[in-house]
Amino acid sequence: MKTHRVNELIELLQPAWQQDPDLNLIQFLQKLAQEAGFQGNLADLSDDILIYHLKMRGSANTEQIPGLKKDYEEDFKTALLRARGVIKD
Repeated sequence: MKTHRVNELIELLQPAWQQDPDLNLIQFLQKLAQEAGFQGNLADLSDDILIYHLKMRGSANTEQIPGLKKDYEEDFKTALLRARGVIKD
C-alpha cells in the first residue's frame, strides 16, 4: 500500500509550500519538478522525485542522498570485504 508514501510526501510538501503561498498546488509542483531537473509531463512526475527533491532541497550539491548514505564506504577495500562477509558489523 502506498499510503505511507502519500503521508511522507504531504509532510515534506506542507512546509515547503508555505514558503510560496501565492502558488497553487499545480504551480508549486511544476516549480519543484523544474528544480529537480524533471523534463517530462507533470503527470509522469513520480513521488520518488518529489520526495527526494524535497528532502534534499536547500542542501549542498555534495551532500549524499538519504537512503544511499547508510551504505556509503569511503574505502573500496573495506566495502568489498564487508560485501563478501569477511568484515561483519
